[in-house]
Amino acid sequence: MKPVQPDEALAAIVGSKPLPRSEMTKKLWDYIKKNDLQDPKKRTMINADAALKVVFGGKKQVSMFEMTKLVSGHVK
Repeated sequence: MKPVQPDEALAAIVGSKPLPRSEMTKKLWDYIKKNDLQDPKKRTMINADAALKVVFGGKKQVSMFEMTKLVSGHVK
């Protein structure tokens, strides 16, 4: 897969180097798990911390599926 460049907001989470989308998704999930941001009751929901809130357009919580769409807006 062709590497994509994360913007500044997403780079705070996955790093600033160009990455294939699959690797970017893996790093995003590593961040979510490390910071315990997956909702304990509804596992398909992701709770945003300060860094993710910027990527999620200010939303406090998004679904896994919505997250993929929102992250796409932060790559070049």
